[in-house]
Amino acid sequence: MPRFDHHVFICVNERTAQDRRGCCSARGGLEIRGWFSEELQARGLKGRIRANKAGCLDLCARGPVVVVYPEGHWYSPRNREDVQKIVDQHLVGGEVVAELIIPRTK
Repeated sequence: MPRFDHHVFICVNERTAQDRRGCCSARGGLEIRGWFSEELQARGLKGRIRANKAGCLDLCARGPVVVVYPEGHWYSPRNREDVQKIVDQHLVGGEVVAELIIPRTK
């Protein structure tokens, strides 16, 4: 089994429209996941970095939610440009994309 430099988990959880928490799927989680896969493929990073679909990551109100391991940084990307920043700056460059980080709460 290959060992990856990074695992990127993208929430694609779905809830009904009546659920007050909302869901990452309705906020673009599937598109975000697709963009990660496309960006990793385009840069030749498949096999080193894995973009996985995830169920609920329990930060529904902040969605779409992405968590990068092994560092454990949580992001809320909104568009393809945000995904590109995470790939370029964090996954390739090793620097956190501060403006997309979901801050820790107590």
